[in-house]
Amino acid sequence: MLEIRHLKKVYANTTVAVDDLTLTVEAGDIYGFIGQNGAGKTTTLRSVAGILDFDGGEILIDGHSIQKEPIAAKKLLAYIPDNPDLYEFLSGIGFLNFIADVYGVPVNEREACIEHYADSFEMRAHLNSQIASYSHGMKQKIAIMGALIHKPRLLLLDEPFVGLDPKASFTLKNIMRELCGEGCAIFFSTHVLEVAEKLCNKVAIIKGGKLVSNGSMEEVRGDSSLESIFLELTEQ
Repeated sequence: MLEIRHLKKVYANTTVAVDDLTLTVEAGDIYGFIGQNGAGKTTTLRSVAGILDFDGGEILIDGHSIQKEPIAAKKLLAYIPDNPDLYEFLSGIGFLNFIADVYGVPVNEREACIEHYADSFEMRAHLNSQIASYSHGMKQKIAIMGALIHKPRLLLLDEPFVGLDPKASFTLKNIMRELCGEGCAIFFSTHVLEVAEKLCNKVAIIKGGKLVSNGSMEEVRGDSSLESIFLELTEQ
């Protein structure tokens, strides 16, 4: 579903943010992406989403190049940044309908999707309120609902659990499992190693823009915890 081949991104012609990163995310994967602040996680995710240009390598979304076939690739994915930048003058339902219009989602399909996720995230009573009045957690929920409305095949999330209350976090984890059970793929960054260890079937560790370990959760952590392996690899 996602192929990253020898990705390289350089800022200001001097700072190498991502260096020769190669990674494959298959349908059904919940793939955790972990690393310290500034390791290159967000740069990688933004490059995959087609928001950020890169200086070398190739990114394919279900076989479509994000650089050469951006529209075809972006139709298949959804990206949720760590701090969603929403149109705050819109109501929640207005925002969701706008996103559905962008992706050409039929009215009956969008309504069923909105109702389902509004109930899941306890947002039904707030859909007609202006987004500017939402708390950070509510904005996060609306961003997630908007990302799911066109049923993406690849879901990219940057620190998705930050700002969510425990119940909403639990709901999101279940949604992620359900989507992958239906053949979608999820690639997400997180600082919460316990969540990655319990939720992901695969994990990648990045340090200084370079991939230092990746594979199945069992392969990466071995007989240790993910936390101990992460600390060992990133403190070397």
